[in-house]
Amino acid sequence: MVTNWEPRRLNAVAVALPETATPSGTRGRVLLAALALFAEYGFHGTSIRQLGAEAGINSATLYSHYPSKQHILAELVLIGHRELHERLQTALVDAPADPTARLCALVRAQVHAHTDFPLLALVANAELHALAPERAAPALALREQSRQLLGHVLRAGVDQGVFRLADPVLAGIAISSMGIRVANWFGPDQPYTRDDVGDQYCEYALRIVGAEQSTQNPKGEGS
Repeated sequence: MVTNWEPRRLNAVAVALPETATPSGTRGRVLLAALALFAEYGFHGTSIRQLGAEAGINSATLYSHYPSKQHILAELVLIGHRELHERLQTALVDAPADPTARLCALVRAQVHAHTDFPLLALVANAELHALAPERAAPALALREQSRQLLGHVLRAGVDQGVFRLADPVLAGIAISSMGIRVANWFGPDQPYTRDDVGDQYCEYALRIVGAEQSTQNPKGEGS
């Protein structure tokens, strides 16, 4: 059965940040305003005046909370990368030792991070290049740690004879890239739920690594 699918409208997605990572008061309003504007216009296409207007403050007040537009973006990018990394870590803690189940746990965690906060994921990945190296460094360190989590699972699968692939690095890039793109299209106006996407992407990832038996819900994995 083929599902009817249309590209997502940007305004169909709520402007949201993880509750535990959102500062209170004006700082939080500035971050939410920046998230909406950066997602729509990009970092370079958004002015300080626009940010202030969206947050309901003047430029002087904004500067009292963030020294520059780069500092605002850096905080958003770090929140996005931290949210993903924490979810990946939790997924591995909760997953069985079997490499197939662990791979699916990581795939679902990545998909859910991108479906729960699509605008954050979009900005954290698409606008990272706009940051100066020193401001991008904390997020890049988390990205590398996340890459290593996946790489360890792939290598374990190869060592145990569960995965058949010549290059775990390229396989990891393919699987991660697939999950990252979810933020570009997923939204409430789509015919798929977050679990639909997580389960299907788990299946695709298992095919990429040449798993002996691919199933949408390996034993020990919940949706």
